[in-house]
Amino acid sequence: MKSIEVRLPQDFDKSFIVFKEEGLYFPCPWHYHPEYELVLVLKSTGRRMVGDHIGYFQQGDLVCMGPYLPHVWVNDSAYMNGQAEGPAEAIVIHFQEHFLGEDFLNIPEMEPLKNFLKLTKRGLALSGNTKEQVRALMTGMVHMNGIQRLSSLLSIFDILSKTREYELLASPGYLDQVDPQGSDRLSKIKEYIFKNFDQEITLPEVAALANMAVTTFCNFFKEQYRITFVEYLNTVRIGHACKLLSETDMNIVEVAFGCGFNNLANFNRQFKKHKKMTPSEFRKVVNMQDVA
Repeated sequence: MKSIEVRLPQDFDKSFIVFKEEGLYFPCPWHYHPEYELVLVLKSTGRRMVGDHIGYFQQGDLVCMGPYLPHVWVNDSAYMNGQAEGPAEAIVIHFQEHFLGEDFLNIPEMEPLKNFLKLTKRGLALSGNTKEQVRALMTGMVHMNGIQRLSSLLSIFDILSKTREYELLASPGYLDQVDPQGSDRLSKIKEYIFKNFDQEITLPEVAALANMAVTTFCNFFKEQYRITFVEYLNTVRIGHACKLLSETDMNIVEVAFGCGFNNLANFNRQFKKHKKMTPSEFRKVVNMQDVA
């Protein structure tokens, strides 16, 4: 399933986009775009796909996504068949990185927001008090213009820059990209993983890359990522497997070995652990989206 690029029309007198989506169902296909996006579901239920994440949405669902991250919201059959009690409704905000100028994110006050935006390349489902505060602001923005509208967006930025109430959605391996900036040990390790995850990677060789003893490296890595190195490597491999399952006709065995697993049973076990479904079930869900 190939994603397509979708661009929303923007009013000449506005620096970012806010609109209310309303209809029998959400019509957008599996797509991506260069803007950051906030999606607040007002009414409707269904399945959402963000990168290789497959989950379910309902009223109040709030997700923030970074540029070029493929995604789609697929309504339940009652909406698709016109049998729901009311329309599907959502509020969507699109903004580009430099919509307030090239240097906006480089001023000191924006550092916490920059850190949050780095996370959005995997997509985040927001929860708790964060979700309630942002929802109140987004619902009011639909009828605003000018400085008031911009002020509400800046208030949302302030909330997001401080929050810990979120779940990361897509796995790091699905993104298939390496952050070229930074020369610290983590950047070097991540680059090595993303270039070599389809081969055998041992702890001693990665620890040596970081100029650490194996035990020191394991402790350092878990402190940084909150999971072990092996667990992180498996999330990268499973993320790439999801790309292959959704975008190619490779069989399950080819996918497993193409992602660095040398044992099919272990691949199936790890895939179900991370995605709560088997590789075959994942491909079936993705293929359903082609028909939708």
